[in-house]
Amino acid sequence: MRIAIMGAGAVGGYFGARLAAAGGTEVHFIARGPHLEAIRRDGLRIESEAAPLHLTGVRATDDPAEVGPVDLVLFAVKLWDTDRAAEACRPLVKPGTVVVTVQNGVTGLDTLCRILGREHVAGGVAHIGATIAAPGVIRHTGTLARLTYGELDGRPSPRLTAFHALAEAAGFEAVLSAAILRALWEKFAFLAPFSGITALTRQPAGVIRRVPETRALFLDAVAEVARLARARDVDLGSGIVGRVEALLDSLPPAMTSSMLNDLTRGGRLELPWLSGAAVQLGSELGVPTPAHRVVAAALAPYADGPP
Repeated sequence: MRIAIMGAGAVGGYFGARLAAAGGTEVHFIARGPHLEAIRRDGLRIESEAAPLHLTGVRATDDPAEVGPVDLVLFAVKLWDTDRAAEACRPLVKPGTVVVTVQNGVTGLDTLCRILGREHVAGGVAHIGATIAAPGVIRHTGTLARLTYGELDGRPSPRLTAFHALAEAAGFEAVLSAAILRALWEKFAFLAPFSGITALTRQPAGVIRRVPETRALFLDAVAEVARLARARDVDLGSGIVGRVEALLDSLPPAMTSSMLNDLTRGGRLELPWLSGAAVQLGSELGVPTPAHRVVAAALAPYADGPP
């Protein structure tokens, strides 16, 4: 099986490295800049208390055309790069190729389906704490490393069944889901509110849940996503707000979101694809989203970096 990792950053690089180290497949990493240069020169290193790894002889490039058609693409670029990266995937796609997106949010699927064709797209959800510690070095924090994936129609397919066999042997938790849209929206129900409220307040999880006003705003934002999902024919169940609240209460007090981290360092934000997307979907579906509207409006001046 030939696999391409489109966006070999923290998430794509981690899971791609595990797949490559397990053997039985040919993995190509598509990266750019100093990260690519370091991977070519020194290999790809995973710093992890659970299972450190130094992968040498890595197949890495910034040009998908050098790779050619593959069986599976793990699509792990930042949300603002979705259109560009989806177009760049064209040389990787042949009849039967599946592009599994593990991006945040729920709108990237629509973009990939529009550009590459729905028949080539599958959903995915990554649960992992990982960052690029330095070019060519990915730091995995904690022990959680789970990759969930499935066909959009929920049916089993030979292409994902074959990938699942490889993933199970790769040293991370692999889940082949018959309800991937629900899994995507469940993550969105936590991620969009958590990203937005932590960035809006500049505070970590412990403060968000301890202060009654911020806790209530967070839960309002969760409920809005649940109503959006229902309007899109995805049922998250009547207990979704309680489940997300329990997740918030289980987080380390100092935990922050990547959006808050991006805001702090003066970087670009995924705001338009998180709370911004919730507002846009609410407008399209006739679902009020006042909590996300406040977040999106307050953070809009910072969306492309410091105002």
